[in-house]
Amino acid sequence: MSTTMVKRVFLGSLTLLSAALLTAGCSLAPQYKVPSVASSDAFKEAPVATAISETEGEAGTWKIAQPADQIPRGKWWVIFDDSTLNELEEQALTANQNLAATAARLKEARAALLAARANLFPSIDAGFGPTREKVSPASRFTKDGVDVPAQTFWRAQATASYEADLFGRISDAVKASRAESEESEALLHSVQLSVQADVAANYFTVRDLDAQLQVYAQNVSLREQALQLVQSKFGAGDIAELDVVRARVELATARSDAMTAQRQRAAAEHSLAVLLGKSPSEFSMAASPLQPVQIRIPPGLPSALLERRPDIAAAERAMAAANARIGVAKAAYFPSLSITGSAGFESATLGDLFKWSSRAFILGPLVGTAMTVPIFDGGRRAGNLANARAVFEEDVANYRQQVLKAFQEVEDNLSDLRILEQQTQTQNEAVQASTRAAHISRTQYREGAVNYLDVIDADRTVLQSQLTAVQLSGVQAVATVNLVRALGGGWGDAVAVGAASTQHKPG
Repeated sequence: MSTTMVKRVFLGSLTLLSAALLTAGCSLAPQYKVPSVASSDAFKEAPVATAISETEGEAGTWKIAQPADQIPRGKWWVIFDDSTLNELEEQALTANQNLAATAARLKEARAALLAARANLFPSIDAGFGPTREKVSPASRFTKDGVDVPAQTFWRAQATASYEADLFGRISDAVKASRAESEESEALLHSVQLSVQADVAANYFTVRDLDAQLQVYAQNVSLREQALQLVQSKFGAGDIAELDVVRARVELATARSDAMTAQRQRAAAEHSLAVLLGKSPSEFSMAASPLQPVQIRIPPGLPSALLERRPDIAAAERAMAAANARIGVAKAAYFPSLSITGSAGFESATLGDLFKWSSRAFILGPLVGTAMTVPIFDGGRRAGNLANARAVFEEDVANYRQQVLKAFQEVEDNLSDLRILEQQTQTQNEAVQASTRAAHISRTQYREGAVNYLDVIDADRTVLQSQLTAVQLSGVQAVATVNLVRALGGGWGDAVAVGAASTQHKPG
C-alpha cells in the first residue's frame, strides 16, 4: 500500500471518528418539560385559618411545585400520642410484604440502570485456547488438489468492543433507566405511606369496634335489667306475658348485634396482622375503646401537594422516562458505529505462544469497524417511534389524572373532617336527649303510665344514638389518617385540639 493511500485511509478514519465524537451524546429526545396541570390558590374545603401555612408564602399565591418526593415524612403517626400505634407502625415498616416486594422492584430498577450505564463504556474480554484449522487451497491461492495440512493455532488475546453513542441513543436509554429507577423509588415511598396509613386506619377501626362493643355490652346489661323488671311485674300480675316476651326479644337482639360487632373486630384485627407481616393466629390486641381523636392537619397550598405526594412524583418520573425513550426510537433512524479490536499472541505451538514475535492485533477504525446505516425495515422504526410517543402521551394523561385525584382526595377528607366536627356535636346532643327520654319512659312504665313498647322504642333510640356517636369518632379518626395520606405524609406541624387520644399499652 502506497504512502498516499495510507494517508487517505488514516484521514478518513480521523474524519469518521471526529464525526462520531461530534454526534456522540447528542440527544434526539424532545426537550422535557413537566406539563401543566389544574391548579388553584387554596383548597376549597380548607378552614380559612389553616388554608395556607405561614411558611409557604402569601395568601392566595400559587407556588410552583418542585420535585420533593424525598422530603422526610417523619413518624407522622406520633401526633396521635398512642404508644401501641407507634409500635405497630414500626413493625409494619420492617415486616410488611408489599413493602418488601416494592423495595425489591426498586433494586431491579437500579440494577437495570447499572446495566444501561455499562453501554457507555467499552467491554473488554480475554481468552486463551487452541484452534484446529484446515483451510481450502483457494484461501492460500494454490491450485486445486493441493493438500493443505490442518494446523493448530494457540491464541491468548484480549478483545474490546465499543459502540459510539451516536445521536444520543445510549445516553437517552440511560436517562430513561435513571428516570424509571427514580420512579420505582417514588413508588416505594408511596407504598410505604400507604402501609403506614392502612395500619393507622385499621388500628382505629379496631379501637372503634371496641367502643361499639362497649356500647353493646351496656345495652345488653340494660336489657337484662329490663327483663328482670318485667318478669317481676308479670309475677305480681301487673302486666301480661306479652311484655316479658318482648323484653326477651330485645335482649336476644342486643346480644346478636354485639356478636356482629365481634365478627367485624376479628376481621379488622386479622387485616391488621397481615399489614404487620404476621399470621392472624400470631397477633391479637387487647380491647381498648377508641378515645376521641381531634387533630388539626394544615393542608397548606395545593402546589405543595405536588411536592409531597410520592405517587405524583412517580407519575412525573414515568413521563421523563417515556420522553427519553422517544430519543432512543428516533436514534434508530440514524447510523450506528461499533468499534472493535483485539490484541494478544498466536502461534502454532504452545511453547512459542508468548514470544514477542508471536504478537498479533486488530485495531479499528481501519479494521474491525462497522458503520451501519438503516435503509429498509418494513416500518419497524416508525412503529417503535409512534409507540414511544403514544406512551409519553399516556403518561402525561396519567400524571394529570393523578394530580386531579390527589386534589379530590384532599378536598374529600377536608370536607369530611369539617362536617364531622359539627355532626359529632349534634350527635352528642342527640345522645343526651335520647338518654333522658329513655329514663323518663322507664320511670313512667314503672308507674304504669306508658306501655312497654314506649320503653323499647326509647331504648332503641338511645342505642342507635350512642352507636352513631361512637362510629362518628371512628370515622373522624380514619378521616384524619386519610388526610395525612392524601397530603403525602406528615411534616411536623399538625396541631392537637381539645381531647387527644390517650396512650394505650401494647396489647
